[in-house]
Amino acid sequence: MAAQALVMFRKFGGSGLGRWLYSRIICWKAPYFGSIAPRIEVLEPGRCVVRLRQRRSVQNHIGSVHAIAMCNAAELAGGMATEVTIPPSMRWIPKGMSVRYLKKARGVLHASARVATIAEGSASQELHALVEVRNAADELVFDADITMWVSPRQ
Repeated sequence: MAAQALVMFRKFGGSGLGRWLYSRIICWKAPYFGSIAPRIEVLEPGRCVVRLRQRRSVQNHIGSVHAIAMCNAAELAGGMATEVTIPPSMRWIPKGMSVRYLKKARGVLHASARVATIAEGSASQELHALVEVRNAADELVFDADITMWVSPRQ
């Protein structure tokens, strides 16, 4: 899937319509992510950027983007970055997540994930996806450290 996900993004990711279509395909494969209507804007080994737009369905009672919607965007960005970074012989699953809510999140948000590379043939290990969510003014509103368990495919 890793190579396939990156090849598909490189094919479709060059236009707004293509990124929308790619994001819909990912949400079809992992339906829960569809609840936030994300847009995958950047996908490359070591990095993924997901756009999340504030709208009523992701708002909380105080009119900002709900904390769990940002967790969802962070997990999508971290998972996609991990997927296209690890060797094809490896698989991953989230093991834990620590988050900080730093400021009310409003408007269009961007969740940017960074993941370190690991070598082909590596043993099972933890890998950290570090995610920052920023608003349109480039202010940090949320950050997360997602622990991924990476292991050889069976």
